Amino acid sequence: MTSPFAEPICGRVWRAPAKVNLTLHILGRREDGFHDLDSLVAFAGIGDLLAFEPGPKLALSVDGPGAPTIGAAEDNLVLRAARLLQERVSGLRVGRFHLRKRLPVAAGLGGGSSDAAAALRAVGHANALELDDPRLGEAARACGADVLVCLDPQARVMAGIGDRVGPPLATPPLAAVLVNPGVAIATPAVFAKLGLAKGERADAGPSPDLRAAATPDDIIAALQFGRNDMEAAARAIAPVVGDVLAALAESGAALARMSGSGATCFGLYRDRAASLAAARALARRRPEWWVKATVLR
Repeated sequence: MTSPFAEPICGRVWRAPAKVNLTLHILGRREDGFHDLDSLVAFAGIGDLLAFEPGPKLALSVDGPGAPTIGAAEDNLVLRAARLLQERVSGLRVGRFHLRKRLPVAAGLGGGSSDAAAALRAVGHANALELDDPRLGEAARACGADVLVCLDPQARVMAGIGDRVGPPLATPPLAAVLVNPGVAIATPAVFAKLGLAKGERADAGPSPDLRAAATPDDIIAALQFGRNDMEAAARAIAPVVGDVLAALAESGAALARMSGSGATCFGLYRDRAASLAAARALARRRPEWWVKATVLR
């Protein structure tokens, strides 16, 4: 799609970092069909980029490696988020967006949700709205399950259907490698595979308490008591998820787990040097996979 901007990325650029579910516990299925969850999330140093230029009307253009897979621009969550805020703020100043899509799509990284949250931050800033303005939160909740936690991207616990978020966690940065095998997994299919009936509760506890975790080793030790309850269902749909987890473990990861509904998995390492070496080795072994060394915060 051709960008209407003078430059490929112009205007102020807002980061839309990848969201990584360090844990994801399914607590049950509500009568309305949605699933209650408790998830400890962190955000990566990599993600999409969203440029915003105030103007008379809303518009969106997209480029980047993920652009061909995200569908029509008019259906994008970026525009949906801006329209939802427009409904809540009289005389809202809008404009043109340009999204550089660098994250894989349907990958368990909350890419679309993070893009939408970046759009809310961009439009909010252009209209002198503080990040804690309740109208931003309302628009985020209405836009999608993960948008609220992405609005202020810091490590924290999200709960309910993503409509409740805890305070930021003062955790040290974690050296990580993200790996996606190039397989898109539809989140509804994974939830269906869980097989929970409406009103059924699951035997799941809360996410590990990281408030006393002062070092990466402390965090990795605490995370051993968590899990991703969607992992087995995702592996049944896409067995390659198991191959990715095995490859991360073999690369020296102290912890390997799937993020979200997959298929992206992450490995946590003792230090940055180990994660960089692991990423290089994995990329050589499996050049068809999307492999990125990063830091989670």
